[in-house]
Amino acid sequence: LCCECGQPHPLLDNHLYNFQDEVDDELICHICLQPLLQPMDTPCGHTYCFKCLENFMQEYSFCPMDRKKLSFQQCHKSSLLVRNLLDKLLVLCPFKAECQQTMQRCELEAHLHNRCPGFKKYKSELQRKKNPISKGKEDPPAKGEANTPKDPEVPGGGSSLVAESSGAAVVSLGTAEPGLVNPAFEETEEGESLVQKWNSVLVAETTTIEIHREDPEEELGMRIVGGKDTPLGNIVVQEVLRDSVIAADGRIAPGDHILEVNGVNISSVTHCQAVSFLRQPGPVLHLLLLQEKGFSSKAGQQECSPPARELIHVTLVKRDRSEPLGIKLIRKTDEAGIFILDLLEGGLAAKNGKLSRNDRVLSINGQDLRQGTPEAAAQIIQTTESRVNFVILRQPGVQLGEPVEDGSTSNSSSSSSSNGGSPVHHRRRPDQNHYRRKSNYQKKTVAIKKEPKESLGITIGGGRDNKNKLPIYVTSVQPIGCLFRDGRIKRGDVLLSINGIDLTHLNYYEAVSALKSNAASHSVTLKALEILSLNSPEPSLDIREQGFSWSPLWITWLGLPSYLHFCQDIVLSKGNLESWGFSIVGGFEESKGNQPFFIKTIVPGTPAFRDRKLKCGDEIVAVNGVPAIGMSNSELIPMLKEQRNRVTLTVVSWPGSLV
Repeated sequence: LCCECGQPHPLLDNHLYNFQDEVDDELICHICLQPLLQPMDTPCGHTYCFKCLENFMQEYSFCPMDRKKLSFQQCHKSSLLVRNLLDKLLVLCPFKAECQQTMQRCELEAHLHNRCPGFKKYKSELQRKKNPISKGKEDPPAKGEANTPKDPEVPGGGSSLVAESSGAAVVSLGTAEPGLVNPAFEETEEGESLVQKWNSVLVAETTTIEIHREDPEEELGMRIVGGKDTPLGNIVVQEVLRDSVIAADGRIAPGDHILEVNGVNISSVTHCQAVSFLRQPGPVLHLLLLQEKGFSSKAGQQECSPPARELIHVTLVKRDRSEPLGIKLIRKTDEAGIFILDLLEGGLAAKNGKLSRNDRVLSINGQDLRQGTPEAAAQIIQTTESRVNFVILRQPGVQLGEPVEDGSTSNSSSSSSSNGGSPVHHRRRPDQNHYRRKSNYQKKTVAIKKEPKESLGITIGGGRDNKNKLPIYVTSVQPIGCLFRDGRIKRGDVLLSINGIDLTHLNYYEAVSALKSNAASHSVTLKALEILSLNSPEPSLDIREQGFSWSPLWITWLGLPSYLHFCQDIVLSKGNLESWGFSIVGGFEESKGNQPFFIKTIVPGTPAFRDRKLKCGDEIVAVNGVPAIGMSNSELIPMLKEQRNRVTLTVVSWPGSLV
């Protein structure tokens, strides 16, 4: 059941309500025929639900009522008066067997979590199903946790990368922290006073999902990016294909992070390993996901006495006020205060080596944060000129990772798994295989003699008319043609030219025509690129990739030379104080040199999310025409924040690996 409306519905659909009285037609959405939710006005004078209009505009470019030309960017939120009228509509509690309360629509969520006996009973039953041998009395889950498990455990006893963030609010540290671009402010409505985003947090939840397949061999139908051998780190869903198993289920969306597959932690594996895990056949697939839900108001804090733990003092020294510390902070649902979710590679905290994941922050520069929020901590850090003094509590048994660069010692010891080698999280160390932009391909020229009627015997994919504007590549080499006999052209090779005719700028049908016409010659000269994998692919990757549907893995495209990249400009627009709504990773670091910038997350409800063109895994080449190569993370983020209402991102978009 949805934890906001108390009724079952797909994750991306509108909430459902039982209205007490008949609602006026003027307040009805003409797409879903239900009272308006998050109403949006069109320039032609019609009003629809935000989600209804957003989904409609993905398919069509006109108004549903009068069919006038329309784009989603032209629409705007309805007036505060209209939204207040809708929020005051009277609804019945969905748990009518245990609760006969009536309330305003805007009050239902608070009623469910604080007063409704039916919802409390539902949560207790849900908790019993998840923990059938639960010991002792458990605290009721806080807001936003009805649909999510508590702190999932990784086989072998290691804690998940974001296990401690179940139902928690995740924020980036404002301007200085390499995370969300300007998450700290939000545009306000007309008639309302300007409110800083310190009153809101970015909510992310961990969710366990079961996917059922009638055919155990059927592909899931989603594309993924990321892996520990790329700057993205985690495995991220880039796209969900229509009419697929995942699309039919409806609970997985682009931007979701996949943490576990059938109980195996994949948040610290390579891209190829993750693809292999997700391609394993079976009737039921269990996935643990981290899903960002967008910005939400602060939840109430509970009093909590800190348990007896190790008290540690840590001082970080900034070279200037704007230098990032590289710390991500969260607020848990079951314990008051602030906790460290992650230490970003190359950041000041990671280099210092004395802070650790899951540390609880008691104070910063003498300011008590035992009942504080991540936003308050971020504000203190941002306004500090040089020395940032932390007092933290550490649970017994939590071990420090090794420092990344300095020579200071720590009491770390290597973690191991007792469950068949399931990966256990460490802080990343320099000797791991991090992604670098470097030449991992070789050119080859293949000249062969053939009979005029003998075919080349290859199938191809890609083409500049393709959605991702890919170069032409070989999808199969058939055992009937001259190229199979020759043996030098392989599946996955990028074709550059045939008999001097350039193939790199052709669409698919033009390339097919060029190959066929030149195949009629007695001799054929092909120039191609063979991609050399930086990481040996798993042997199992080819099991389900036979035939014409094969396509290269996402990580393969990252090694192509820049002259084969197809750059496109994406223009985003926003309000004066609104966040762009995406996070980036990569950039120049002394320990790893130049790395490309990648889009890691896109936050629901933000300009980047509404635009629909930017995708997780896209590489940022330039901002407003200024090349990003050679910039550090702390240089690019201020440049993005300086763009008040409009920014042009030049990006290269490669298709994620299909699973």
